[in-house]
Amino acid sequence: MPVEQGGGIVSEAEDGTVAALAGLREVDHARLPRLDGALMFLLIADIATALVALIHVYILVLEMFLWTRPAGRRAFGLTREFAGQTKVLAANQGLYNGFLAAGLVYGLVLGPAGYGVRMFFLACVLVAGIYGAATASRRILFVQALPAAVALALVLSAR
Repeated sequence: MPVEQGGGIVSEAEDGTVAALAGLREVDHARLPRLDGALMFLLIADIATALVALIHVYILVLEMFLWTRPAGRRAFGLTREFAGQTKVLAANQGLYNGFLAAGLVYGLVLGPAGYGVRMFFLACVLVAGIYGAATASRRILFVQALPAAVALALVLSAR
């Protein structure tokens, strides 16, 4: 059993060697808070929802601020000319993605009371992702719809 000695922990292994860990103290693991299964599942669902929100903040930045710059054009496979012609439309689309992210964050901030808000906005993201995959790029299915579907399933299961 490790014992505190001189500001650190010194322990003796079965083979008689001594290990010293400076600055560490023995921890009574029985007194540490534990997450039960349901709480852990809820935490995973919240993390998945937060990741979907972060994806949409990233999309907002790409569409509203980087659309005509190399990073934005590369992300969406745009020519300089097309990006310039569609800049206003992209900014509007980016704003909508920002609203999706804001709704997801709001649902998270509400805690358990935000269940319905999270479900609504995750469903909106899922529908938008499926529609985008069908009409614009199949890649949207994996970037937007799949993460939303996973988060939606986790939130449903955690309830």
